[in-house]
Amino acid sequence: MPALVEAARAGSPRALGRLITLVENADPALREVMAALAPHTGRARVVGLTGSPGVGKSTSTSMLVGELRAKGLRVGVLAVDPSSPFSGGALLGDRIRLTEHALDPEVFIRSMASRGHLGGLSRATPQALRVMDAAGCEVILVETVGVGQSEVEVAGLADTTVVLLAPGMGDGVQAAKAGILEIGDVFVVNKADRDGAPATARELRHMISLGERLGPQDWRPPVLMTVAADGEGGTEVVEALDKHLVWLQQHGELEQRRRVRAAREVEALALHELRGRMGGLSADGDGVLGEAAEEVLAGRLDPYAAADRVVAELSGRG
Repeated sequence: MPALVEAARAGSPRALGRLITLVENADPALREVMAALAPHTGRARVVGLTGSPGVGKSTSTSMLVGELRAKGLRVGVLAVDPSSPFSGGALLGDRIRLTEHALDPEVFIRSMASRGHLGGLSRATPQALRVMDAAGCEVILVETVGVGQSEVEVAGLADTTVVLLAPGMGDGVQAAKAGILEIGDVFVVNKADRDGAPATARELRHMISLGERLGPQDWRPPVLMTVAADGEGGTEVVEALDKHLVWLQQHGELEQRRRVRAAREVEALALHELRGRMGGLSADGDGVLGEAAEEVLAGRLDPYAAADRVVAELSGRG
């Protein structure tokens, strides 16, 4: 395992891929891996890209990779695809639109299945980001699954969140009720060569302004227009990302966002560990959760008292 970690840190894509596989499979060796990687993390800049299906997330990701590589940066891409609720399989087809970067040794591309996790990401995404960070990726682009109006988990994971929209994907009322608009640091209207693109950008600026309560030092999310398939507008998007990074650093917001991100990661791992100690979420097991469920079912305990008993027993175990 130490040799695998060192190979990944030295830039081996094979070693990096194997480590992320360990993350996805929750391998028992993962604790050792994370302990070895911890001193080498915290350097990468994380940019999230999210939006509805069909707005061009993968194509926009490819465009941004090209722009970032032109600046000499080492780039990682983590593309999350939805898993089938019936078969459990995932197409993992985002890489198809990133083939032009496949042979670039300074670009690492990994597709991950959501595996039923809600929020637009995979449960393993935070740890996968740590692996890519320690392996020397300077910018990591996280592409979510095709999301709707409430899949906003990426905002808690990224330093900068890019929300992509396209003309013909809904009117102003749809934009107004979409919670996804509340998480954007940069907004991009892709497919700007289509009819209605200027009107979409105009409506978007209007909807954003309705919720603004900004002071002179606050960040004002820009609304940009791109044609990602032709590479148009990519330079402007990267400039906006750079400006947002400077603002984050100047106002102490970057450190605060990363602190919250780390707290959520620890919380998720702690809850996963506690669920394991309870015997899982299923009440038909013989763990402490199953015992508490039997007490509630028999009427000997109310749910609150049963929950207190579960917490007390887990605390007693240390």
